[in-house]
Amino acid sequence: MVKNKTKKQSKRKKADKEPNIRTDVWQLVVTQEQRQLALLTVAEYRHFLKPLGLISYWNWARLSQLTSNERVNTLEKLIHKTADNPSPKYYWYFHKAISNHPSFRKFPSYLRRAAIQDALGIVSSFVTRWDAWKRGERKHRYDNSPKLTSMCNSYPALYKGQQVKYHSNFASVELKIWNGKDWVWMENIPVRKHGKSRHIREGAKLLSPSFIANKRSVHLSMPVEINPQPLPNSDYVCAIDIGINTTATCSIVGSYGTVKARAFINPARDIDRRDQRKQRIANKSKLTRKITNQDLPKGFCQGLYRKSKNINKHIAQTVSSQIVEFAQKHNVNVIVFEDLSNWKAKGGKHGSLQKQRFHQWCKDKLVELTIQKFSELGGKVSKVNAKYTSAYAFDGSGKIKRSNKKYSIAIFQNGKRYNADLSASYNIGARYWYAILTNSKFTRVWVGKSSSHTLRTPVTLSTLWELSKA
Repeated sequence: MVKNKTKKQSKRKKADKEPNIRTDVWQLVVTQEQRQLALLTVAEYRHFLKPLGLISYWNWARLSQLTSNERVNTLEKLIHKTADNPSPKYYWYFHKAISNHPSFRKFPSYLRRAAIQDALGIVSSFVTRWDAWKRGERKHRYDNSPKLTSMCNSYPALYKGQQVKYHSNFASVELKIWNGKDWVWMENIPVRKHGKSRHIREGAKLLSPSFIANKRSVHLSMPVEINPQPLPNSDYVCAIDIGINTTATCSIVGSYGTVKARAFINPARDIDRRDQRKQRIANKSKLTRKITNQDLPKGFCQGLYRKSKNINKHIAQTVSSQIVEFAQKHNVNVIVFEDLSNWKAKGGKHGSLQKQRFHQWCKDKLVELTIQKFSELGGKVSKVNAKYTSAYAFDGSGKIKRSNKKYSIAIFQNGKRYNADLSASYNIGARYWYAILTNSKFTRVWVGKSSSHTLRTPVTLSTLWELSKA
C-alpha cells in the first residue's frame, strides 16, 4: 500500500510540473509571390526530412535506448561530416541525396537539427503504433497495419532570431525562407490575428512556432507555455448537469446550500442541424436495406457522418466556452461535473433518432474542453458521483417523477414542480461541498453509514442545509 501511495504521489508531482502548453494560430498577410516562396520553403524542408526518416528507422534499435538529446546528437553524427567526425556512417547516402538536391549544401544547421527531431518523432510514433497493432490493439479486427511513409507532410519549426523575428507588439514578423537559390529574410509580414492572444497573458512564454504553408493559408502555429496563477478561493462552485435535451444546465451553489445564479446553455440551432443529418442517414439506410436486402456498404453516407461529427465538435466548443464564461462571471474557482465516463445509453431502439442522439452525445468532449479552457485561467474542474443526482429532489422530499406531458419537468413528492436538470445541478454542487465539508470522497453518495435500522438518503442540496444548522 505504501508503494502504491508513493507512486501515485510521484505521478501527481510530475503532472503538476508539466508545462501547460496551448497553441494559437497567427494568420499572416502575404502576397501571391510570398505564398509561393513559403510553399517552396516547406517543400525544401520535406525533401531534406525524407532521408533522415529512413536512417532513423534503420538505426532505431540503437536510438531507442538513448535519451532525447542523445538521439539527436547520435543521428547528426551518422550523417553530418565535421573535423571531429570525418567519416559518418551514412555520409554516402546523404551525399547521394545532395547530388539530387544540391540545395542541401546550404541547408541551415539549426533547421537541420529541427528536421532530425522531427524524423525521430515520426519513427517513434510509427514503432509505437506498430507494436500496438501486433499486440492486437486495434479499433477494428481487420485493420491494416500502420505504415512508415518516406515522404511526411511535416512543417518546419522556426527558432527565434535564427529563422523568425518578432517586431514590436508582435504586429509583424520576419521569416527566413528558401527562394530557390538561397535562404533569405522575408521582412515585414503583417500578422492579421494572434488566435486567442495567449502570448500577452502574464507569465506566458512563446515557444518555437511551426511554419504552416499550403494552398489554403500561410500562418504560424504558435505554441505558448502558460503559467496561470490559481484563482482565489470562493464559497461558491459552478455545478453543471449535462443532458440530452438541454446540453448544459449551470448553477452557482454555495457551501451553505444557497444558489445565487442559474443558466441554461442549449445551442438548439446546431443540435437541429446535427439531428437533421442523422435523420437523413437513418432514412437512407432504411431505403438502401429495403432495396438491396444487404448490409450497408463501407463508406455509406460518409459525407453526412462527417458533417454531423463536425457540428458536434462545434457544439462542444461553444458550450464549453459559455460554461467557462459563466463561471468567470460569478468569480468561482471550481467547476463541478457529474462523472459520466462509464455511462452507457439504455433507451432508444436500434437505428432510431433517439439512439443516434445518445451515440452523438458529446459529454466527454465537453468536459475535456472545459478542463483545458478553465485550467488556462487557473481554475479547477472536479467530478462527483452521478448516481441519483437526477432521481431525487434537491429539497430532500425524496424521489421525483417526470411529467408525462414534458419530460424535463420533475414532480416532487410534495407536489412541487421544478426543472429536473436544474434540480440535478443543485445536487451535483451539493455533493462537491459535502465531500469538502465532511472530508470524504467525491464518490460519496449516501448520507450516514449503512445500517439495517436507518433509511439512507442520497446527498442533495438539502443535506447542506442540515449541515449549516449543525
